[in-house]
Amino acid sequence: MIDLNNEKLELNYPCKWIYKIIGKNNQDIKKAVKEILDQREYVLKLSKSSKKGKFKSFTLELLVHNEDDRKMLYDILYNHDNINMVL
Repeated sequence: MIDLNNEKLELNYPCKWIYKIIGKNNQDIKKAVKEILDQREYVLKLSKSSKKGKFKSFTLELLVHNEDDRKMLYDILYNHDNINMVL
């Protein structure tokens, strides 16, 4: 078995990045992403719904310019009221 715990992921920026976004309402999630990403190009696709349909997950793909940009977007998405989880 290979131990990757001490390995750091090295990314070459700018690069495409994918976030998984989970929330309760399709329109609220779409609106939140549009507000946050305002002038940026992105692709947002519905990917799955929970068994009982309470939660929806979306795949968000966009170009991130550097590590700070990637982390900032994660934090903003994560802290939005209409988004329950970001992966």
